[in-house]
Amino acid sequence: MKILGIDYGDVRVGLAVSDITEFLASGIGNVKITGMNNAVELVCEKIKEHGCEKIVLGLPVNMNGSQGEKAQKIRMFGDKLKECTGLEIEYVDERLTTVMAHNFMNQTGTYGKKRKEAVDTLSAQIILQNYLDSKRR
Repeated sequence: MKILGIDYGDVRVGLAVSDITEFLASGIGNVKITGMNNAVELVCEKIKEHGCEKIVLGLPVNMNGSQGEKAQKIRMFGDKLKECTGLEIEYVDERLTTVMAHNFMNQTGTYGKKRKEAVDTLSAQIILQNYLDSKRR
């Protein structure tokens, strides 16, 4: 089944999708949003477009393992997505995924506007790939 990976941000939502064998995550871009309801609408369109049957949503967990206000916002977004799609939502710890994405971009020499547009997508891809890898273990 195809799985959609999501890195939710206040301005952009990064998206990645798995192949049907659930082996490899590929970034599919991001959507610029104007708020949570707009994000739900745009992500629901992407889910239909790509034929996804499950959602993996990055959950911002503090370094000490606690969950703050941002995590509550992500769970609210997940609830709205579930209501819109009826799909199962799995939350995964996204600690350090943005750092990993920035490190990768440093290594590949990606800077400026390209970097801003790509970091959310790459973060979603890392979130989803980590999830897929953990399922295989």
